[in-house]
Amino acid sequence: MIRYNLRCERGHTFESWFQSSSTYDSQVKRKLVTCAICGSTNVEKAIMAPRIAGSKTRDEPSSADPSTSAIMAEERELRAELKQLHDHLVKNADNVGAQFPNEARKMHYGDIEHRPIYGEASIEEARSLIEEGVEVGSLPVLRDNRN
Repeated sequence: MIRYNLRCERGHTFESWFQSSSTYDSQVKRKLVTCAICGSTNVEKAIMAPRIAGSKTRDEPSSADPSTSAIMAEERELRAELKQLHDHLVKNADNVGAQFPNEARKMHYGDIEHRPIYGEASIEEARSLIEEGVEVGSLPVLRDNRN
């Protein structure tokens, strides 16, 4: 597995894991890699510093790189905001699981009453919904909290 730091056309940075470099290239070409913040499919690899194993833990920033502490603080803040959003969604919406595409379509076309829902959809199903004009969004999966 390879972890890449990525950047979208709007300057948002995020990371993602890929089976191999060729898997990354293939997924980017097919526009399957999307910005975790804005959903843009125009992404590229960002400059990465190699991760070298040492005696310090991940929560102990290197004194040689003061920007590491600021980046880690931003990451913690973003994770906290995403967790709040996830918790709000779980508390205030119905989990329709794999039926999400069908339920979203029914609401969009007026077959059932609108209500807040969440669930699962493949990338292809989400694209199809968007092409039909159904408003959908996605939340990234957090390493420590599978949502």
